[in-house]
Order: sequence, then structure tokens, then C-alpha cells
Amino acid sequence: MLEATHQILILRPYFANIGKRLVKRPKVFFTDVGTLCHLTGVRDPEHAASGPMAGPIFETAVISEIFKTLLHRGVEPRLSFWRTATGSEVDLIVEDGRSLIPIEIKLSSTPRPAMASQIRSFSGAVGANVAPGYVVHPGDTMLPLGENVTALPFSAL
Repeated sequence: MLEATHQILILRPYFANIGKRLVKRPKVFFTDVGTLCHLTGVRDPEHAASGPMAGPIFETAVISEIFKTLLHRGVEPRLSFWRTATGSEVDLIVEDGRSLIPIEIKLSSTPRPAMASQIRSFSGAVGANVAPGYVVHPGDTMLPLGENVTALPFSAL
């Protein structure tokens, strides 16, 4: 019911083989950061921005913003994440019908090329149909982080 009313978003792992997608554990995100903060006991902005929940709160904000943007454009959001057995992970994969857009979400305001390593791993593993990726961060700088990866400020979403 929570998913049907868009209160939560369930991200399932990306697999080229759709049958395997159902076997792996999904990730659950609230579509409203205020609900997440209330349920976890975060009451002030300073605690939300620098406390132990800062990373998950920022990840929730980014994913819910992308989800809502696609939904409001009349596009059915096809979102997933990618994780290997060895621990490599890309936080968000946006399937746009033609390609896969990998997105890493980092809380650091100073993006560095090393933050793009998971996107490069994903591109190498999946190969064809992978579009240029993004590292979304809370800063205000847009810059290239290597071949086909750009640091993108959250405010630019």
C-alpha cells in the first residue's frame, strides 16, 4: 500500500536477466525526506546534514527527486541499483528505454575522480547501452570526473 500511494519507493537490483532481479534484496526509500527524518528521530537541519543519518537522508533526497521529476514528466520511472557479490555498487540506475544512466550519490561537496570508480565498474560489467554517468553531490560544482562521468550538484536536478 505504501508503494502504491507513492510514500515509499522500492528499488530492485539491476540485472540483464529479469528472473534474477526477483531473487535479490531490494532497497526501500521514502519519497519524502521529512517522513524519513521524523521516523528516525532527526529533528533539526544541522543533525540531518551532519549526523549519522546524513548520507542516507541525502541519498533519499536525490532518489526521490529523480523519481518525482520523471513521474511529473509523465514518464514511468524505471529505477534500480546495481550491486555485485564483491560489494561494488552504483546507487541508482535510470532506465530510459534506450540506455542505462548510472548515478552515484555522494555526501561530499568536493567531488573527486575516485568517486566515479563504481560507475566505471558498472560500465565495464554491463557494456552496451550505458549512457554517461553522474556523481550527484550537495556542492555547487559541475565538472568532469573522467571519461563519461560528470559531477552534478543536487541543485541541478
